[in-house]
Amino acid sequence: MSRIELFRQHLREKRAVKVIAGIDNFDIENIKKVVISANESGASAIDICADADIIREVRSMTELPLFVSSVKPEELVQAVELGADAIELGNFDALYKKGASFSAEDVLSLVHQTIDMLGDNRVFFSVTIPGELDVTSQIELARKLETMGIDLIQTEGYFSKEAQADGVRGLIERAQLTLANTIEISRNIDLPVMTASGINPTTAPFAFAAGASAIGVGSCINKMDSTLSMMATIRNLVEIAEKNTQHVLELV
Repeated sequence: MSRIELFRQHLREKRAVKVIAGIDNFDIENIKKVVISANESGASAIDICADADIIREVRSMTELPLFVSSVKPEELVQAVELGADAIELGNFDALYKKGASFSAEDVLSLVHQTIDMLGDNRVFFSVTIPGELDVTSQIELARKLETMGIDLIQTEGYFSKEAQADGVRGLIERAQLTLANTIEISRNIDLPVMTASGINPTTAPFAFAAGASAIGVGSCINKMDSTLSMMATIRNLVEIAEKNTQHVLELV
């Protein structure tokens, strides 16, 4: 079974866990820790930035399905040439902090450009729906992407500079928009949906309950100092995902 087919299987079983090193994370030592932790903890895939040297390094380190994220079509095409198993247009979260903004038209244009540049060299293609769009626009965009042959839709929340509550309440507040977006989008398309932004061991069960086939987890892992802590968190998330699979099978 190929690397990406293994990821597809996890999607079908509604238990995929993608570990996100970060679209703007170019710290190779941190990325190595994330990759090693994901590799040793049963994660379904790893997602990294579009830096060529980092792609080569990570590809040599792991047989996990490798996603590369960017908002530049030429970088996504280069990532495929360097051995990426999948490309992700998006993971916009980090870019909002820099003042970036993405409309539905922007996303569709970037997807069209990427597909045209890939030509016959098509790979697994995931697209993030900007969390700043209203829900009607998100659903409409997701439906258009589905007709274009996109493989996976990723949801997100939005970046806020406002202080959040402490403890569990703060964790849930951070994730509540992406969870709501997951519910709305998963009800309106047939494509699998991955929930990202604010997902951690506390909020992951809510993502699967909302209809996600996968979760994307980033900051709760890549901000940790030790590989041991990263591994423990990823294993916890994988266990949560596997419990969702068991629940789905019980309902069949």
